[in-house]
Amino acid sequence: MLRDDINNAVKEAMKAKDERKLSTLRMVNSTIKNADIEARGNGKPPLSDADLLGVFQKMIKQRQESVELYDKGGRAELAAQEREEIAVISAYLPKQMSDDEVKKAITDAIAETGAAGMKDMGKVIAVLRAKYAGQMDFGKASGLVKAALTG
Repeated sequence: MLRDDINNAVKEAMKAKDERKLSTLRMVNSTIKNADIEARGNGKPPLSDADLLGVFQKMIKQRQESVELYDKGGRAELAAQEREEIAVISAYLPKQMSDDEVKKAITDAIAETGAAGMKDMGKVIAVLRAKYAGQMDFGKASGLVKAALTG
């Protein structure tokens, strides 16, 4: 489904002669193909849409780190380019959860798994990943889970 959306967007970007969007979408397609090849090498099937959301989040995180470096280095034109790429990739992610929604989801996941301490953190994160792939930043979420389990 996501693959079809991206391929259709590539065609639209070609017709509209939108070079930034076109190059970004081609890069996304390339990343997807590389991830599929890696999965196949590990004996797994091609990535599902949920797996692709994780790939997209990783791509966005890489670009956000680049933006920070470019801003520190005084390279505004490169930072702007990275921000444009983030906007294109973000269009394929579901709406991100608010902080309150993330906290409620963590509380629900802890209750669902019966987590009692840090040794259960993996179970809680697994439930969150299964239900909310692409909708939350799991880097932040793991910190909140850790605080909830130790607090």
